Amino acid sequence: QVQLVESGGGLVQAGGSLRLSCAASGRTVRSYTMGWFRQAPGKEREFVAAIRWSGARTVYDSVKDRFTISINNAKNTVYLQMNSLKPEDTAVYYCAADGDTISPIRTTARVYAYWGQGTQVTVSS
Repeated sequence: QVQLVESGGGLVQAGGSLRLSCAASGRTVRSYTMGWFRQAPGKEREFVAAIRWSGARTVYDSVKDRFTISINNAKNTVYLQMNSLKPEDTAVYYCAADGDTISPIRTTARVYAYWGQGTQVTVSS
């Protein structure tokens, strides 16, 4: 069992920055790949970035120049640094955990077994 708690969302103007945090807990948390997804109203949940406790990571092409994913092993926390935010980045952002840490990092939401409650990010124009 893995528990995930996101924080750091909010309202920001276009061009601004936010840092999302995902505090992970559970006896086996290091056995999971940690991911960030987002879901805008009326749209499907989409992959943003993912990282392993080893440091291996991948970021969605459309945001890789603006978003950075990182991990703090000592705090069991995953971060998503979002810079140069755009109105189209507005969404609920979710932290998720995938039990596969061997295959290439997966980007499909349905394979992630655990999810946080989500944090709202709103970017005004």
